[in-house]
Amino acid sequence: MKNLFKVAVVAATLSSSLVLANVAHAQDSDAKKAAPAPVLPVECPGYKRGTTQIVGERTGKKVQRAFEAYNEDRIAEAIQILIDIETSDTFDKAYVDRFVGNLLAAEKDRADEALVRLTASVSTKVLNDREHADTLRLLGDLNLQEKEYANAIKWYNKWIDFTCKEDPAIYTRMAQGFYELKQLDKIIVPADKAIALYTKEGKPNKNPYVLKLTSYYERKDYPSTVKVAEELVRQFTDTPRWWTQLGFFYMLVEDYKKALSTFEMAYGQGYLTKASEFKALAQLYSTNDIPFKATKILEKYIGNGLIEKNESNYSLLANAHHASKNHKEAALNYEIAAKFENNADLYRKQGLLLMSAEDYKGAVVAFEKALELGVEEPGRIHFSLMEANFYQNKFRTAYKYVLEAKKSKQLRRNAEAWAPYIKEKAKNRGITI
Repeated sequence: MKNLFKVAVVAATLSSSLVLANVAHAQDSDAKKAAPAPVLPVECPGYKRGTTQIVGERTGKKVQRAFEAYNEDRIAEAIQILIDIETSDTFDKAYVDRFVGNLLAAEKDRADEALVRLTASVSTKVLNDREHADTLRLLGDLNLQEKEYANAIKWYNKWIDFTCKEDPAIYTRMAQGFYELKQLDKIIVPADKAIALYTKEGKPNKNPYVLKLTSYYERKDYPSTVKVAEELVRQFTDTPRWWTQLGFFYMLVEDYKKALSTFEMAYGQGYLTKASEFKALAQLYSTNDIPFKATKILEKYIGNGLIEKNESNYSLLANAHHASKNHKEAALNYEIAAKFENNADLYRKQGLLLMSAEDYKGAVVAFEKALELGVEEPGRIHFSLMEANFYQNKFRTAYKYVLEAKKSKQLRRNAEAWAPYIKEKAKNRGITI
């Protein structure tokens, strides 16, 4: 924004040179004839450029002194010279106010003074058209910088009304102002105008798209958010974050196939860099019934440390292995996950998977660890321990646990059915219970 004000200052100082240029305006007439026609400051229908006004001789000499001081980087002196100018001429006063306002705008902590001067300079509407238009625009920019967003929008609208011009940068700043004011619904119109103008110029700009996307997202209009995100990807294909954001927005509207497709393309182009992005890709593989690929992604990026080695992430890996019917690998990762916080429920899951893999001995170790750490429903663990010991032909131990399982209201009926069966099997083996 400061660079913007520097440009404005230069414009003001160049305008002030008209004081001297008028004295010798007959010089270089041939060069002037060869110069291209200047861009009109106003484009309203029927507009005719008026006669250029210049400051009076007395004021002009002081302005020239200020101009020379500015050129020699004696900014404070230039400002003071202008502030000290006293004139009763309406145009001279407006001109000096504009000049000093431009200089103050580029100075630290003097924005309030600049706003007063610049506002005064346009209040009488006596400035030359270009000077008036440029000042209206600068007032918008300066108010935006000072977080006076409603005023910024007001001045931008005055610039549009006066010039009858459309500028994508102005519309983008207006949209930004509405965002800062939390008037989210008002963002869309100026953002769309900015997008259309940038597109017409062949220079797409991401900023109005982002403001439009933010408007829809914060208003929870997720289908519209997706449409803007899709356009961002089309217009800025080489920008990684638009791909990943689009993928996350597809997830938000539960379009998991498009989400996976988007993340896969981003992954193939090397656009994924964050743990959350790799985890999202893995979860999408699982959601789309491709758990094998989920295990590969998680193993790779947990292994290299990009995805943190913690309980949650090892649990994700265990779930993916479980869905892939890799029971032993799933059990191993549940055990790793369980050790981080001594999670009894994860040891229980490990035990169940080891049971599925017919590793009954390992299952007993996992179930006993779960009991040791404490679980809300020990009856379930007792019942599982009964089964694991039974299948190892440890009937006495199995019977001990079935009696414990009978204490659970939820498992009592099943336990009562198992108890005589265990006794019978033990009896057949010559084992007394």
